[in-house]
Amino acid sequence: MAKGKVEINAEACKSCLYCVKTCPKQVLDITDAVNSKGYQYVVPVHAEDCIGCAMCATICPDAAITVYR
Repeated sequence: MAKGKVEINAEACKSCLYCVKTCPKQVLDITDAVNSKGYQYVVPVHAEDCIGCAMCATICPDAAITVYR
């Protein structure tokens, strides 16, 4: 059962992948879809594994991630 919920603003994501590399539970991954700026963006692929640590939101340089606990 998830302890947290991750929301990603796809339009703000520039696919730097810092969040994907930082997540201890591998909740996030890149998608094949692109946003209006032409960047692939990150989505929660294993949302049920989120522990709400917010490491992804902390490392995101574009403040594109919100974590709810």
